Amino acid sequence: MRKIDPIELGATLFTPATHKNIPFILERKKYPRLRSLLIDFEDGLDQSSYEDGVEKLQTSLDLHSRNDLFVFVRPKNPASLRQLLELDAIEKIDGFVLPKFSLKNSSEYSKLLKNRAFYVMPSIEGEELFDETSLKLLKKKILDFQQRLLLVRIGCEDIMRQIGLQRDCKRTLFDYAAPSFVIGRIIALFKSEGVNVSGCVYPCFETPKGFRNDITRDIQEGMFSKTIIHPSHIELADEAYKVTKEEVQKAQEILSTAKAILNQNGMMGEKTTRTPYARFILKRSKYYGIV
Repeated sequence: MRKIDPIELGATLFTPATHKNIPFILERKKYPRLRSLLIDFEDGLDQSSYEDGVEKLQTSLDLHSRNDLFVFVRPKNPASLRQLLELDAIEKIDGFVLPKFSLKNSSEYSKLLKNRAFYVMPSIEGEELFDETSLKLLKKKILDFQQRLLLVRIGCEDIMRQIGLQRDCKRTLFDYAAPSFVIGRIIALFKSEGVNVSGCVYPCFETPKGFRNDITRDIQEGMFSKTIIHPSHIELADEAYKVTKEEVQKAQEILSTAKAILNQNGMMGEKTTRTPYARFILKRSKYYGIV
């Protein structure tokens, strides 16, 4: 299992398992700037096409020569995960997104992946989203993955569905009171444990300005990495993840100073409290560059 920093994932392209371009994406002949790929067997695939998707994935794995693209698979459910784990050369992928990860299926997912060298990205999509007690219990199950836990994903469209809302392409989910509350609680619970939380899917693939606003708000709220549904968002995400020279200078100053407190352009820079964010800025500059 190669070492992956969640910040490296960038925009993760969501692709149905039956998509004709998967072999070309895997070999970096299509979308060379893409950093991570998610091959989907769940919501993006009709049940009637499931076995065809399994066959296509097996063929793609047989031909795949591992490169710097991070590759993940999202099974339909635990039974689907069990089947996919039996594929030849499945070790060529980096890990799995675990859909609808809940108190009901967490033990089964954990058992299947025990002693397997795969990263996991649980996706919280069910009733735990709205119940703090259940969410805290689920957090304990998720933290059991320890070093294999890459980040946590949120079923943001599931949040909207369960409370009967539909988003406007001009607004972020943080502009809606209930979704903002739910997402904010997950960010607080997991980021305080050192676990990264992925940004929500932006469904409006023909609205680049809206996507920029959405991913900018993700970053402001502490979310990083983002599942995307259209390749035009790859470059937009990479640009959004760049940092400014001023941010880099402030981060370097915080990390290098022996002082407890600095004056940074009229803002107090306290070394102890700002060190984690400073490190985050320098990682972003390393992987995405400077504006």
